[in-house]
Amino acid sequence: MSSLTIRRLVVIGVSTVLGFIISMLVLYIFLPAVSPNVNEEAVSIMDYGLQYFFWTAFPFAMIFLTILDHFMDSRIWPE
Repeated sequence: MSSLTIRRLVVIGVSTVLGFIISMLVLYIFLPAVSPNVNEEAVSIMDYGLQYFFWTAFPFAMIFLTILDHFMDSRIWPE
């Protein structure tokens, strides 16, 4: 494998993990914090829905992918 392929795999892996982590933080911390109910509990992934969770995590992952692509020069996005 070439150096570029390894960098691309690292960028995709790290951005996916970061997107997942940020989405979990949104579900467990942000949503209960902005709820009008003071005693609101954290929202689980199954209550939120798998498809909704994917569509929450995917944009976060793309943001991190774009940033990491620039700094690691993996050339995933065209110039």
